[in-house]
Amino acid sequence: MYWYAMKSHDIRHNLATEQYLMNNKQFDEPLVLFYYEGPCIIVGRNQNTLEEIDQKYVEENDITVTRRLSGGGAVYQDLGNLCFSFVVDSDSEEFGDFKSFVQPVVDALHAMGAKSVEVSGRNDILVDGKKFSGNAMYSHSGKTFSHGTLMLDVDQDVIAHALNVPEDKMKSKGIKSVRSRVTNLKPYLAPEYQNLTVPEFRDTLLKELFHVDSLDAIADKEVKIADDEKAAIDQIFNEYYANWDWVYGNSPEFTVKKRQHFTAGTIDARLLVDGGKIENIKFYGDFFGPSDATELAEKLKGVRYDREHVGAVLNSVNTQLYFNGIDTQDVLNLLVD
Repeated sequence: MYWYAMKSHDIRHNLATEQYLMNNKQFDEPLVLFYYEGPCIIVGRNQNTLEEIDQKYVEENDITVTRRLSGGGAVYQDLGNLCFSFVVDSDSEEFGDFKSFVQPVVDALHAMGAKSVEVSGRNDILVDGKKFSGNAMYSHSGKTFSHGTLMLDVDQDVIAHALNVPEDKMKSKGIKSVRSRVTNLKPYLAPEYQNLTVPEFRDTLLKELFHVDSLDAIADKEVKIADDEKAAIDQIFNEYYANWDWVYGNSPEFTVKKRQHFTAGTIDARLLVDGGKIENIKFYGDFFGPSDATELAEKLKGVRYDREHVGAVLNSVNTQLYFNGIDTQDVLNLLVD
């Protein structure tokens, strides 16, 4: 088996690296990757990004949002989480057989004292019945990768805020995440492992996977990335993981209902969003204004459905013509929060 520990702490760059290694490197043995990153949310390939995140909270807390190639649900990660990925020839493992892929990691965690760790359901790893790892899989051009999370010491308070969209406000045909009871792995490890940093945890796992006492013993198995390959990875980063069209524009069509009562009247907005942009919007309610609100609706069609772009349209017009007595900022908050 070969291995590579990514240097970047940007999830988008790490996913780009994973994609590049899968598609462009030939290995005569499986490859295992490890990476960890700053606060981020990664949605599954078939999900509606805006339906999975609290956009206002994400923006205010500088949480990176991206979309991965594999399916499954949205996950939150921070520097307390370690990701792993196994890359193999497609014919060496049956697609969807997560248990076979993650078993080496499970065995390593058992050796580190987490005896109650087990694979459960379709793609989760549990400890004492609580989820600390979710896994997803992707195949392309004769290769398959299975990647997963290991919540060592993640800030779980953020998860509840960042991945929290009321079901009655947004509905789409995208694959929904299943919210499970989650926990951190750290308390379940043997005492001598409970104070490990994430990179120390990673290195310990590597030694367990390779059955060696030092990483020096497997230095010849470490993958090297040349400068021209780094340039190719940067291209994937820009084309996919940092690209608005990939992260938001690939979302399936969805509807949004936003209703709020103000002193000057009630606004009930109904939006149809497709490809991350407003395809249609209608305003209902008992508000007053000298101009028809359908004029504003026309201006909003084709606009990216986010605070920046919707706000730019609202700030370019006199919203008092449509919603007399209701502040422009309140209208913006209603539409995008």
